[in-house]
Amino acid sequence: MSGEAQFFEAIRSGDAAKVASLLDAEPGLLEAKNAQGQSGVLAATYNGRREIRDLLIARGARLELHEAVAAGQLGRVRELAEKDELLAKSISPDGFPLLALAAAFGHQEIAAYLRAKGADVNAIATNGTGYTALTGAVTGGHAKIVEWLLAEGGDVNYRYGPGYSPLLAAAANGHLEIVRMLLEHGAELQAKTNDGKTALQIAEERKHTHVAEFLKSRSQSAKA
Repeated sequence: MSGEAQFFEAIRSGDAAKVASLLDAEPGLLEAKNAQGQSGVLAATYNGRREIRDLLIARGARLELHEAVAAGQLGRVRELAEKDELLAKSISPDGFPLLALAAAFGHQEIAAYLRAKGADVNAIATNGTGYTALTGAVTGGHAKIVEWLLAEGGDVNYRYGPGYSPLLAAAANGHLEIVRMLLEHGAELQAKTNDGKTALQIAEERKHTHVAEFLKSRSQSAKA
């Protein structure tokens, strides 16, 4: 296995000691990209390996804008975006709006900065996922960002993927606070996936009891 392959496998598996050892032997791995075109920092971020992400940044990894957004590096985001305000509205090489990346990884300061620079709160990913900032924040369970995005005009009934909506995604992930919030902002309670499942049915299937009980009570109130 090549040094690069070992490097990205160590990142994927969360082996920080191995990553450090490989960098000691081959510092140029900081600039390496995997088969998906991801740097080590981005691969670590996408795999939830924060310790490794921070290690790579501390070792001097130079971040592109989308990487800085995903990794939560506000200073670097500002450094790059101040040079060209259109960058705040741009799409990452793997097809995600930068605002959606910030929201998905819970970086509200960066999301607010990008929004102030003109980023579209409802921009849609170009990679087939259909993700927006709101769907990313909902799936990630970032309630404060969800609340902020809704106040900024995020589409509460946006449909994507297999007929999902933010409410359906929140129910699927068991995020009760977000379910409440979405309904308060006009989410359609009886919205269904392409295969005909409501948020209540999804919550019951995934055994998110508190979410299911809340949705059931809301359904009963709606019928009364």
